[in-house]
Formats: sequence, structure tokens, C-alpha cells
Amino acid sequence: MLALLNVAQLVLYIALLALLGQGVLYLLAGAKRQTNLFYQLLQIVSKPFTVPVRKLTPAKVADRHVPVVTFFLLAIAYVVVTLEKINLCLSLGAGACR
Repeated sequence: MLALLNVAQLVLYIALLALLGQGVLYLLAGAKRQTNLFYQLLQIVSKPFTVPVRKLTPAKVADRHVPVVTFFLLAIAYVVVTLEKINLCLSLGAGACR
């Protein structure tokens, strides 16, 4: 179970960093961000998370807001996984979580 929580935490962490990097490049690159190679790479990394969120959100939510919604949903999931990992480590003992 601990290994599963570690993998989930790592996947969420990578997705969160990709979305955060995408947001930073959104601010830095401006209108030319779509031609930026790193922005496109970060879009590819975060696409498995943004596509389902786009399908779940109502049509009133603009496409440009979907990465922000995805970031906050993943941040909530990351906190939940981290709390579950802490609870598991407390129940197993600190030695089992090293």
C-alpha cells in the first residue's frame, strides 16, 4: 500500500509541476507560448489530466481555465494522498516508512 501511495504521490507531483511550469511560461512567453517548445512539452505531460477535466467541466468553463482547474484538483488529490501516506506511516510505525 505504501508503494502505491508513493507512486500516486509522484505522478501527482509531476503533473503539478508540469502545470505550474506551463503557468510560468504562460506569463513569460505571452502570445508566443504556443510556439515555445518547452510549453508544448509541458502541455503533453499535463494532457492526460487536463483532457478528463475538460470533459467533466461544464461548457461555460473556458478552455484557458481548464489547466487552472486541473491544477487545483490535482493539488487537492496530492494533499489527500499525502495525508493517507502519513496515516499509514503512523499506523505501521516510522521504521516501515523509510
